Amino acid sequence: MHKPSTPSLVSLALIFLLTACGTPQSGFRVVNRSDGMIGVQAIKGAKELEAHELAVKECKKMGRSSAAISEAKTTHNDQFPMIYIYQCVR
Repeated sequence: MHKPSTPSLVSLALIFLLTACGTPQSGFRVVNRSDGMIGVQAIKGAKELEAHELAVKECKKMGRSSAAISEAKTTHNDQFPMIYIYQCVR
């Protein structure tokens, strides 16, 4: 049985890392809307709970403690087909 050499294992690890770096880390995009609401655009299959966590983080940057969902709707954007709209609350 052939045992892989250390240089070939390092090469495989490097290829894996370079491939992993090419994919997006998040399937979400946070948008501060002009009406003061927070929009969280999401990829298909994303969970609303994950979007809510991002909205809460954005609200905390604005001095608010939480976010309440106002609306969830589909969009015509192929990359982010869902948008969740949140209102920052105390």
